[in-house]
Amino acid sequence: MTNTDIKAVFFDIDGTLTSFTTHTVPDSTVHAIRCLQAAGIKVLICTGRAPSQMKVVLDTMPVTFDGIVAFNGQYCCDDTGFFASQSIDRADIKIILDWLNSHPQVVCNFGERDYVYFNQDDDALRATWAQLGKTAPIRYFDDPHVRALAHETFQISPFIGVREEAELVGLCHNVRGVRWHPDFTDLIPADGGKPRGIQRFMEHYGITREQTMAFGDGGNDTSMLAYAGIGIAMGNATDEPKAAADFITDDVDHDGVLNALRHFGIL
Repeated sequence: MTNTDIKAVFFDIDGTLTSFTTHTVPDSTVHAIRCLQAAGIKVLICTGRAPSQMKVVLDTMPVTFDGIVAFNGQYCCDDTGFFASQSIDRADIKIILDWLNSHPQVVCNFGERDYVYFNQDDDALRATWAQLGKTAPIRYFDDPHVRALAHETFQISPFIGVREEAELVGLCHNVRGVRWHPDFTDLIPADGGKPRGIQRFMEHYGITREQTMAFGDGGNDTSMLAYAGIGIAMGNATDEPKAAADFITDDVDHDGVLNALRHFGIL
């Protein structure tokens, strides 16, 4: 299959660019990114991570990216000065804080533009961070009752199950959860998400949906893979993104990115 009209490729980080086994980016993926950029194709990160949590990953890659979609689509920027964002409504933040007050055991992460912090620590959080290895960002702890309503907050991530997530989302006015890990969910504006981040860059670049391609592996990538002109699920992806994708490639440790780009004739 050949498709030479792709103008921008969006990559999730964890489990797509970086391996959960080696915690590094495979050489074949580095090669693929360099080839895409040499061909004039924009290469962007599209992740649930915060902008301030990118450096620990980007420093492991001998490549640069043309732009970043962070917080699951809620924060978009590039080195030219382009910037677009959408934060969680303060009325919903207050509802979430009230819910956390009635569930004092719940660990929760709060994401601001330049600062990401947890309300408290526990064994589940330490285990999750251990899975990220050297790509795990530094953990900070703070009081969300002091910060969350006083600072623009783009994403709130409580360590709760699906049932508690449905309960909490049901209390809010404009919030939904996207989940890439079974232990926690990322709460974002209901009208946000990774596709909205892609749309912001489409408008910035003057390209169409059909000219975009996306790679992902987690539940929070599902809508992105369904939206992009070509959606690629990694072989290590969960069932939901695989069902939404146009193509399932090999896993991250077996040249999945490079093989998919070759399959579609991009490289």
